[in-house]
Amino acid sequence: MASCDLAVIGAGPAGMAAATLAAEHGLDVVVYDENPAPGGQIYRAIETVSLARNSDLAFLGESYRAGAALARAFRASPARFMPGTTVWLVQKDRAIGILRDGKAAMVQANRIIIATGALERPVPVPGWTLPGVMTVGAAQGLLKSAAMAPSSPVVLAGKGPLLFQLAAQYVAAGVAIAAILETGARPIAALPHVWPAWRSGTIGKGLALLRAIRQGGVNIIRNVVALEAEGRGRLEAVAYRTVRGTGRIATPLLLLHEGVIANAQLTKAIPLAHEWNERQQCWQPMLDADGNSDVEGIAVAGDAGGIGGAEAAAHSGRLVALAALKALGKIGRIAHEALAETERTAWQRHLAARPFLDALYPPPDASAQLADGTLVCRCEEVTAGQIREAVSLGCAGPNQAKSFTRAGMGPCQGRMCGLTVAALIARETGQSMSEVGHYRIRPPIKPLTVGELAALE
Repeated sequence: MASCDLAVIGAGPAGMAAATLAAEHGLDVVVYDENPAPGGQIYRAIETVSLARNSDLAFLGESYRAGAALARAFRASPARFMPGTTVWLVQKDRAIGILRDGKAAMVQANRIIIATGALERPVPVPGWTLPGVMTVGAAQGLLKSAAMAPSSPVVLAGKGPLLFQLAAQYVAAGVAIAAILETGARPIAALPHVWPAWRSGTIGKGLALLRAIRQGGVNIIRNVVALEAEGRGRLEAVAYRTVRGTGRIATPLLLLHEGVIANAQLTKAIPLAHEWNERQQCWQPMLDADGNSDVEGIAVAGDAGGIGGAEAAAHSGRLVALAALKALGKIGRIAHEALAETERTAWQRHLAARPFLDALYPPPDASAQLADGTLVCRCEEVTAGQIREAVSLGCAGPNQAKSFTRAGMGPCQGRMCGLTVAALIARETGQSMSEVGHYRIRPPIKPLTVGELAALE
Protein backbone atom coordinates (compact mmCIF):
# COMPACT_ATOMS: atom_id res chain seq x y z
CA MET A 1 0.00 0.00 0.00
CA ALA A 2 1.33 3.44 -0.95
CA SER A 3 1.78 5.96 1.84
CA CYS A 4 2.38 9.67 2.41
CA ASP A 5 2.79 12.17 5.21
CA LEU A 6 -0.20 14.25 4.18
CA ALA A 7 -3.04 13.58 1.75
CA VAL A 8 -5.03 16.58 0.59
CA ILE A 9 -8.41 15.84 -0.99
CA GLY A 10 -9.43 18.66 -3.31
CA ALA A 11 -7.32 21.15 -5.32
CA GLY A 12 -9.41 24.28 -4.89
CA PRO A 13 -8.10 27.35 -3.04
CA ALA A 14 -7.97 25.61 0.36
CA GLY A 15 -6.36 22.45 -0.98
CA MET A 16 -3.77 24.26 -3.10
CA ALA A 17 -2.78 26.59 -0.26
CA ALA A 18 -2.56 23.77 2.29
CA ALA A 19 -0.53 21.50 0.02
CA THR A 20 1.88 24.26 -1.03
CA LEU A 21 2.69 25.29 2.53
CA ALA A 22 3.00 21.72 3.85
CA ALA A 23 5.21 20.55 0.98
CA GLU A 24 7.48 23.60 1.24
CA HIS A 25 8.09 22.67 4.88
CA GLY A 26 9.26 19.17 4.00
CA LEU A 27 6.15 16.96 4.17
CA ASP A 28 5.52 14.31 1.54
CA VAL A 29 2.21 15.68 0.22
CA VAL A 30 -0.16 14.10 -2.28
CA VAL A 31 -3.17 16.02 -3.64
CA TYR A 32 -6.15 14.19 -5.13
CA ASP A 33 -8.71 15.89 -7.35
CA GLU A 34 -11.24 14.65 -9.91
CA ASN A 35 -10.54 17.49 -12.31
CA PRO A 36 -7.72 17.53 -14.87
CA ALA A 37 -6.17 20.69 -13.41
CA PRO A 38 -6.07 22.56 -10.08
CA GLY A 39 -8.40 25.42 -9.24
CA GLY A 40 -11.57 23.84 -7.95
CA GLN A 41 -14.94 25.25 -8.99
CA ILE A 42 -14.16 28.88 -8.18
CA TYR A 43 -10.86 28.93 -10.08
CA ARG A 44 -11.76 26.38 -12.71
CA ALA A 45 -9.39 26.34 -15.70
CA ILE A 46 -7.36 29.15 -14.14
CA GLU A 47 -4.15 27.88 -15.75
CA THR A 48 -5.54 27.99 -19.27
CA VAL A 49 -6.28 31.70 -19.04
CA SER A 50 -3.00 33.43 -19.84
CA LEU A 51 -2.23 36.49 -17.75
CA ALA A 52 -1.27 38.21 -20.98
CA ARG A 53 -4.82 37.89 -22.26
CA ASN A 54 -6.24 40.80 -20.33
CA SER A 55 -9.53 40.58 -22.17
CA ASP A 56 -10.10 37.12 -20.71
CA LEU A 57 -9.32 38.28 -17.20
CA ALA A 58 -11.62 41.28 -17.54
CA PHE A 59 -14.25 38.95 -18.94
CA LEU A 60 -14.22 36.77 -15.82
CA GLY A 61 -13.65 39.50 -13.26
CA GLU A 62 -10.84 40.62 -11.00
CA SER A 63 -11.62 38.07 -8.27
CA TYR A 64 -10.74 35.27 -10.70
CA ARG A 65 -7.15 36.58 -11.00
CA ALA A 66 -6.34 35.61 -7.39
CA GLY A 67 -6.48 31.96 -8.33
CA ALA A 68 -3.58 32.26 -10.76
CA ALA A 69 -1.06 33.01 -8.00
CA LEU A 70 -2.32 30.09 -5.91
CA ALA A 71 -2.05 27.71 -8.86
CA ARG A 72 1.47 28.88 -9.79
CA ALA A 73 2.71 28.44 -6.22
CA PHE A 74 1.08 25.02 -6.03
CA ARG A 75 2.68 23.85 -9.28
CA ALA A 76 6.08 25.14 -8.15
CA SER A 77 5.87 23.31 -4.81
CA PRO A 78 7.11 19.73 -4.19
CA ALA A 79 3.52 18.54 -3.64
CA ARG A 80 2.52 15.62 -5.87
CA PHE A 81 -0.66 16.35 -7.80
CA MET A 82 -2.88 13.45 -8.87
CA PRO A 83 -5.53 14.89 -11.22
CA GLY A 84 -8.36 12.77 -12.56
CA THR A 85 -8.48 10.87 -9.27
CA THR A 86 -11.70 10.00 -7.46
CA VAL A 87 -11.63 9.44 -3.70
CA TRP A 88 -14.31 6.87 -2.91
CA LEU A 89 -13.36 5.94 0.65
CA VAL A 90 -11.74 7.53 3.70
CA GLN A 91 -11.46 5.48 6.89
CA LYS A 92 -10.86 6.65 10.43
CA ASP A 93 -7.42 4.99 10.37
CA ARG A 94 -6.61 7.40 7.48
CA ALA A 95 -6.65 4.75 4.77
CA ILE A 96 -7.90 6.29 1.52
CA GLY A 97 -9.54 4.51 -1.40
CA ILE A 98 -8.78 6.16 -4.74
CA LEU A 99 -9.75 5.45 -8.34
CA ARG A 100 -7.49 6.51 -11.20
CA ASP A 101 -7.21 5.31 -14.80
CA GLY A 102 -9.88 2.68 -14.13
CA LYS A 103 -7.99 1.10 -11.23
CA ALA A 104 -8.74 1.26 -7.53
CA ALA A 105 -5.99 1.53 -4.94
CA MET A 106 -5.49 2.20 -1.24
CA VAL A 107 -3.21 4.86 0.24
CA GLN A 108 -2.19 5.21 3.87
CA ALA A 109 -1.71 8.79 5.10
CA ASN A 110 -0.33 10.04 8.39
CA ARG A 111 -2.62 13.08 8.13
CA ILE A 112 -5.54 14.00 5.88
CA ILE A 113 -6.88 17.41 4.93
CA ILE A 114 -10.33 17.34 3.33
CA ALA A 115 -10.82 20.38 1.09
CA THR A 116 -13.79 19.38 -1.04
CA GLY A 117 -15.31 22.86 -1.12
CA ALA A 118 -18.98 23.67 -1.50
CA LEU A 119 -22.05 22.48 -3.36
CA GLU A 120 -24.81 24.63 -4.76
CA ARG A 121 -27.94 24.39 -2.66
CA PRO A 122 -30.55 22.38 -4.60
CA VAL A 123 -33.49 24.48 -5.81
CA PRO A 124 -36.47 22.13 -6.32
CA VAL A 125 -39.20 24.00 -8.19
CA PRO A 126 -41.87 22.63 -10.53
CA GLY A 127 -40.14 21.66 -13.77
CA TRP A 128 -36.56 21.89 -12.48
CA THR A 129 -35.69 18.55 -14.09
CA LEU A 130 -36.53 19.78 -17.61
CA PRO A 131 -33.66 20.01 -20.12
CA GLY A 132 -32.73 23.66 -20.23
CA VAL A 133 -32.74 24.14 -16.45
CA MET A 134 -29.27 24.30 -14.90
CA THR A 135 -27.54 25.78 -11.89
CA VAL A 136 -25.62 29.03 -12.04
CA GLY A 137 -22.48 27.23 -10.89
CA ALA A 138 -22.67 24.72 -13.73
CA ALA A 139 -23.12 27.51 -16.27
CA GLN A 140 -20.18 29.43 -14.82
CA GLY A 141 -18.04 26.30 -14.99
CA LEU A 142 -18.75 26.02 -18.71
CA LEU A 143 -17.91 29.69 -19.17
CA LYS A 144 -14.54 29.32 -17.42
CA SER A 145 -13.45 25.96 -18.81
CA ALA A 146 -14.75 26.13 -22.37
CA ALA A 147 -15.83 29.75 -22.95
CA MET A 148 -19.35 28.40 -23.52
CA ALA A 149 -22.16 30.93 -23.14
CA PRO A 150 -25.87 30.92 -24.07
CA SER A 151 -26.77 32.07 -27.58
CA SER A 152 -30.38 32.86 -26.62
CA PRO A 153 -31.70 35.16 -23.87
CA VAL A 154 -31.29 33.46 -20.50
CA VAL A 155 -33.16 33.87 -17.20
CA LEU A 156 -31.24 33.80 -13.92
CA ALA A 157 -33.32 33.12 -10.83
CA GLY A 158 -32.53 33.05 -7.13
CA LYS A 159 -30.14 35.14 -5.08
CA GLY A 160 -26.62 35.46 -3.81
CA PRO A 161 -23.24 36.80 -4.93
CA LEU A 162 -22.58 34.01 -7.44
CA LEU A 163 -25.79 34.74 -9.32
CA PHE A 164 -24.89 38.40 -9.80
CA GLN A 165 -21.26 37.55 -10.58
CA LEU A 166 -22.32 35.31 -13.47
CA ALA A 167 -24.80 37.93 -14.67
CA ALA A 168 -22.00 40.53 -14.80
CA GLN A 169 -19.75 38.06 -16.62
CA TYR A 170 -22.49 37.38 -19.15
CA VAL A 171 -23.00 41.11 -19.70
CA ALA A 172 -19.25 41.51 -20.32
CA ALA A 173 -19.37 38.61 -22.76
CA GLY A 174 -22.32 40.07 -24.66
CA VAL A 175 -24.79 37.38 -23.58
CA ALA A 176 -28.44 38.47 -23.64
CA ILE A 177 -30.15 38.18 -20.24
CA ALA A 178 -33.94 38.18 -20.44
CA ALA A 179 -34.27 38.92 -16.71
CA ILE A 180 -32.93 38.27 -13.25
CA LEU A 181 -35.64 36.98 -10.92
CA GLU A 182 -34.38 37.73 -7.41
CA THR A 183 -35.95 35.71 -4.62
CA GLY A 184 -36.23 36.85 -1.04
CA ALA A 185 -33.29 39.18 -0.35
CA ARG A 186 -33.60 40.94 3.03
CA PRO A 187 -31.66 44.25 3.06
CA ILE A 188 -33.10 45.35 6.39
CA ALA A 189 -31.97 42.16 8.14
CA ALA A 190 -28.43 42.75 6.87
CA LEU A 191 -28.16 46.33 8.18
CA PRO A 192 -26.53 45.41 11.54
CA HIS A 193 -23.67 43.77 9.64
CA VAL A 194 -23.05 46.51 7.07
CA TRP A 195 -19.90 48.04 8.55
CA PRO A 196 -17.74 44.85 8.65
CA ALA A 197 -18.89 43.98 5.14
CA TRP A 198 -18.08 47.49 3.93
CA ARG A 199 -14.61 47.42 5.47
CA SER A 200 -13.89 44.05 3.85
CA GLY A 201 -14.72 45.44 0.41
CA THR A 202 -17.60 43.01 -0.12
CA ILE A 203 -20.26 45.69 -0.50
CA GLY A 204 -18.11 47.62 -2.94
CA LYS A 205 -17.63 44.53 -5.09
CA GLY A 206 -21.36 43.84 -5.00
CA LEU A 207 -22.27 47.37 -6.00
CA ALA A 208 -19.80 47.16 -8.90
CA LEU A 209 -21.49 43.97 -10.12
CA LEU A 210 -24.94 45.56 -9.91
CA ARG A 211 -23.70 48.64 -11.73
CA ALA A 212 -22.31 46.52 -14.57
CA ILE A 213 -25.55 44.55 -14.78
CA ARG A 214 -27.71 47.67 -14.91
CA GLN A 215 -25.45 49.28 -17.50
CA GLY A 216 -26.06 46.17 -19.59
CA GLY A 217 -29.78 46.94 -19.53
CA VAL A 218 -30.73 43.83 -17.58
CA ASN A 219 -34.16 43.83 -15.94
CA ILE A 220 -34.01 42.77 -12.28
CA ILE A 221 -37.37 41.64 -10.92
CA ARG A 222 -37.28 41.56 -7.13
CA ASN A 223 -39.38 39.92 -4.42
CA VAL A 224 -40.10 36.77 -6.43
CA VAL A 225 -41.89 34.28 -4.19
CA ALA A 226 -42.59 31.39 -6.60
CA LEU A 227 -41.04 29.95 -9.76
CA GLU A 228 -42.05 27.31 -12.27
CA ALA A 229 -40.17 25.98 -15.27
CA GLU A 230 -42.62 25.27 -18.11
CA GLY A 231 -42.24 23.20 -21.24
CA ARG A 232 -43.04 19.98 -23.05
CA GLY A 233 -39.92 17.87 -23.26
CA ARG A 234 -37.65 20.83 -22.57
CA LEU A 235 -37.78 24.31 -21.06
CA GLU A 236 -39.89 26.83 -22.96
CA ALA A 237 -40.69 29.51 -20.38
CA VAL A 238 -40.37 30.55 -16.75
CA ALA A 239 -43.47 31.53 -14.80
CA TYR A 240 -43.03 33.56 -11.65
CA ARG A 241 -45.01 35.27 -8.93
CA THR A 242 -44.03 38.35 -6.94
CA VAL A 243 -45.77 40.12 -4.08
CA ARG A 244 -47.39 42.35 -6.72
CA GLY A 245 -48.50 39.83 -9.33
CA THR A 246 -47.44 37.17 -11.82
CA GLY A 247 -45.41 37.03 -14.99
CA ARG A 248 -44.03 34.69 -17.64
CA ILE A 249 -40.81 34.89 -19.67
CA ALA A 250 -40.11 32.77 -22.73
CA THR A 251 -36.59 31.32 -22.60
CA PRO A 252 -34.74 28.12 -23.53
CA LEU A 253 -32.40 28.38 -20.50
CA LEU A 254 -33.08 28.93 -16.80
CA LEU A 255 -30.20 29.15 -14.35
CA LEU A 256 -31.07 28.61 -10.68
CA HIS A 257 -29.06 29.57 -7.60
CA GLU A 258 -29.92 29.86 -3.89
CA GLY A 259 -26.44 29.99 -2.40
CA VAL A 260 -23.96 27.26 -1.54
CA ILE A 261 -23.58 24.72 1.25
CA ALA A 262 -20.62 22.82 2.66
CA ASN A 263 -19.82 19.68 0.65
CA ALA A 264 -20.10 17.31 3.61
CA GLN A 265 -20.61 14.07 1.69
CA LEU A 266 -17.15 12.69 2.38
CA THR A 267 -16.97 13.92 5.96
CA LYS A 268 -20.32 12.29 6.72
CA ALA A 269 -19.17 9.00 5.19
CA ILE A 270 -16.09 8.66 7.44
CA PRO A 271 -18.03 9.68 9.64
CA LEU A 272 -16.86 12.83 11.40
CA ALA A 273 -19.05 14.57 13.96
CA HIS A 274 -21.30 17.19 12.30
CA GLU A 275 -23.44 20.06 13.49
CA TRP A 276 -26.35 21.99 11.97
CA ASN A 277 -25.45 25.55 10.98
CA GLU A 278 -28.70 27.41 11.54
CA ARG A 279 -27.50 30.60 9.88
CA GLN A 280 -26.32 28.91 6.67
CA GLN A 281 -28.95 26.14 6.86
CA CYS A 282 -26.60 23.23 6.20
CA TRP A 283 -24.63 20.52 7.94
CA GLN A 284 -20.92 21.00 8.52
CA PRO A 285 -18.20 19.06 10.39
CA MET A 286 -17.42 20.05 13.96
CA LEU A 287 -13.88 21.48 13.97
CA ASP A 288 -11.50 23.10 16.43
CA ALA A 289 -9.70 26.40 15.84
CA ASP A 290 -7.08 24.65 13.67
CA GLY A 291 -9.59 22.79 11.51
CA ASN A 292 -9.10 19.44 13.25
CA SER A 293 -12.09 17.09 13.43
CA ASP A 294 -13.05 14.70 16.20
CA VAL A 295 -11.08 11.94 14.40
CA GLU A 296 -7.35 12.06 15.06
CA GLY A 297 -5.33 13.09 12.03
CA ILE A 298 -8.27 14.18 9.87
CA ALA A 299 -8.85 17.90 9.34
CA VAL A 300 -11.13 19.97 7.11
CA ALA A 301 -10.24 23.21 5.32
CA GLY A 302 -12.13 25.81 3.33
CA ASP A 303 -15.81 25.78 2.47
CA ALA A 304 -16.09 22.07 3.25
CA GLY A 305 -15.96 23.13 6.90
CA GLY A 306 -18.34 26.10 6.56
CA ILE A 307 -18.97 28.64 3.82
CA GLY A 308 -16.51 31.52 3.83
CA GLY A 309 -15.51 32.15 0.21
CA ALA A 310 -12.36 31.59 -1.84
CA GLU A 311 -10.09 34.10 -0.12
CA ALA A 312 -10.99 32.79 3.34
CA ALA A 313 -10.56 29.21 2.09
CA ALA A 314 -6.92 29.79 1.13
CA HIS A 315 -6.07 31.08 4.62
CA SER A 316 -8.05 28.23 6.17
CA GLY A 317 -5.99 25.76 4.13
CA ARG A 318 -2.71 27.21 5.38
CA LEU A 319 -4.00 27.25 8.95
CA VAL A 320 -4.87 23.55 8.77
CA ALA A 321 -1.54 22.75 7.08
CA LEU A 322 0.32 24.45 9.94
CA ALA A 323 -1.49 22.19 12.41
CA ALA A 324 -0.37 19.17 10.38
CA LEU A 325 3.23 20.43 10.31
CA LYS A 326 3.17 20.83 14.08
CA ALA A 327 1.63 17.39 14.63
CA LEU A 328 4.26 15.73 12.42
CA GLY A 329 7.16 17.55 14.06
CA LYS A 330 8.13 19.83 11.18
CA ILE A 331 7.64 23.05 13.15
CA GLY A 332 7.70 23.75 16.88
CA ARG A 333 5.00 25.20 19.10
CA ILE A 334 6.30 28.77 19.06
CA ALA A 335 6.69 28.86 15.27
CA HIS A 336 3.27 27.32 14.86
CA GLU A 337 1.62 29.89 17.10
CA ALA A 338 3.22 32.81 15.28
CA LEU A 339 2.42 31.55 11.77
CA ALA A 340 -1.06 30.37 12.74
CA GLU A 341 -1.92 33.74 14.27
CA THR A 342 -1.09 35.49 10.99
CA GLU A 343 -3.24 33.11 8.95
CA ARG A 344 -6.08 33.15 11.46
CA THR A 345 -6.19 36.96 11.46
CA ALA A 346 -6.36 37.06 7.66
CA TRP A 347 -8.95 34.25 7.61
CA GLN A 348 -11.20 36.07 10.07
CA ARG A 349 -10.83 39.32 8.12
CA HIS A 350 -12.23 37.63 5.02
CA LEU A 351 -14.99 36.01 7.09
CA ALA A 352 -16.09 39.41 8.44
CA ALA A 353 -18.57 39.89 5.58
CA ARG A 354 -20.18 36.49 6.02
CA PRO A 355 -22.86 37.56 8.55
CA PHE A 356 -23.91 40.36 6.16
CA LEU A 357 -24.22 37.96 3.20
CA ASP A 358 -26.02 35.31 5.26
CA ALA A 359 -28.54 37.87 6.51
CA LEU A 360 -29.00 39.52 3.10
CA TYR A 361 -29.47 36.24 1.22
CA PRO A 362 -31.14 33.79 3.64
CA PRO A 363 -31.75 30.25 2.39
CA PRO A 364 -35.30 29.68 1.17
CA ASP A 365 -37.84 27.73 3.20
CA ALA A 366 -38.29 25.17 0.44
CA SER A 367 -40.39 22.82 2.56
CA ALA A 368 -43.13 25.44 2.93
CA GLN A 369 -43.35 26.23 -0.77
CA LEU A 370 -43.01 22.80 -2.40
CA ALA A 371 -46.16 21.51 -4.07
CA ASP A 372 -46.86 17.81 -3.59
CA GLY A 373 -46.13 17.08 -7.26
CA THR A 374 -42.65 18.65 -7.27
CA LEU A 375 -39.75 16.19 -7.52
CA VAL A 376 -37.32 16.39 -4.63
CA CYS A 377 -35.22 13.28 -5.39
CA ARG A 378 -34.29 13.40 -9.07
CA CYS A 379 -32.49 10.04 -9.06
CA GLU A 380 -35.46 8.02 -7.77
CA GLU A 381 -38.19 10.44 -8.94
CA VAL A 382 -39.67 10.94 -5.48
CA THR A 383 -42.03 13.89 -5.00
CA ALA A 384 -42.60 16.18 -2.03
CA GLY A 385 -46.04 14.64 -1.66
CA GLN A 386 -44.55 11.16 -1.31
CA ILE A 387 -42.26 12.37 1.47
CA ARG A 388 -45.21 13.99 3.26
CA GLU A 389 -47.19 10.78 2.90
CA ALA A 390 -44.29 8.78 4.36
CA VAL A 391 -44.24 11.12 7.37
CA SER A 392 -47.97 10.56 7.87
CA LEU A 393 -47.23 6.83 7.99
CA GLY A 394 -44.66 7.24 10.75
CA CYS A 395 -41.43 8.14 8.94
CA ALA A 396 -39.44 10.23 11.44
CA GLY A 397 -36.16 10.94 9.62
CA PRO A 398 -34.36 10.93 6.28
CA ASN A 399 -32.86 7.48 6.75
CA GLN A 400 -36.33 6.01 7.29
CA ALA A 401 -37.43 7.94 4.20
CA LYS A 402 -35.03 5.80 2.19
CA SER A 403 -36.96 2.69 3.22
CA PHE A 404 -40.35 4.32 2.64
CA THR A 405 -39.62 6.02 -0.69
CA ARG A 406 -36.03 5.25 -1.90
CA ALA A 407 -35.27 8.98 -1.72
CA GLY A 408 -31.50 9.36 -1.38
CA MET A 409 -30.70 5.88 -2.75
CA GLY A 410 -29.75 7.00 -6.25
CA PRO A 411 -26.31 7.68 -7.76
CA CYS A 412 -25.94 11.09 -6.07
CA GLN A 413 -26.52 9.51 -2.61
CA GLY A 414 -28.64 12.39 -1.39
CA ARG A 415 -26.45 15.29 -2.54
CA MET A 416 -29.41 16.77 -4.40
CA CYS A 417 -32.26 15.80 -2.09
CA GLY A 418 -30.83 15.39 1.41
CA LEU A 419 -31.56 18.88 2.73
CA THR A 420 -34.98 19.09 1.09
CA VAL A 421 -36.14 15.71 2.39
CA ALA A 422 -34.98 16.54 5.91
CA ALA A 423 -36.65 19.98 5.77
CA LEU A 424 -39.94 18.43 4.66
CA ILE A 425 -39.80 15.93 7.53
CA ALA A 426 -38.88 18.64 10.03
CA ARG A 427 -41.80 20.80 8.94
CA GLU A 428 -44.32 17.97 8.98
CA THR A 429 -43.22 16.65 12.39
CA GLY A 430 -42.50 19.97 14.08
CA GLN A 431 -38.89 18.99 14.79
CA SER A 432 -35.72 20.99 14.26
CA MET A 433 -33.23 20.00 11.56
CA SER A 434 -30.80 18.94 14.29
CA GLU A 435 -33.43 16.54 15.64
CA VAL A 436 -34.33 15.16 12.21
CA GLY A 437 -30.69 14.55 11.27
CA HIS A 438 -29.19 13.71 7.89
CA TYR A 439 -28.64 10.75 5.59
CA ARG A 440 -26.06 8.19 6.64
CA ILE A 441 -23.56 8.16 3.79
CA ARG A 442 -21.80 4.88 3.08
CA PRO A 443 -18.80 4.19 0.86
CA PRO A 444 -18.17 4.08 -1.96
CA ILE A 445 -19.29 7.71 -2.11
CA LYS A 446 -18.67 7.78 -5.85
CA PRO A 447 -19.66 5.08 -8.39
CA LEU A 448 -17.22 2.18 -8.47
CA THR A 449 -17.54 -0.83 -10.78
CA VAL A 450 -16.80 -4.41 -9.78
CA GLY A 451 -14.03 -4.46 -12.37
CA GLU A 452 -12.39 -1.37 -10.90
CA LEU A 453 -12.65 -2.81 -7.41
CA ALA A 454 -11.17 -6.10 -8.63
CA ALA A 455 -8.07 -4.16 -9.72
CA LEU A 456 -7.51 -3.04 -6.12
CA GLU A 457 -3.86 -3.48 -5.22
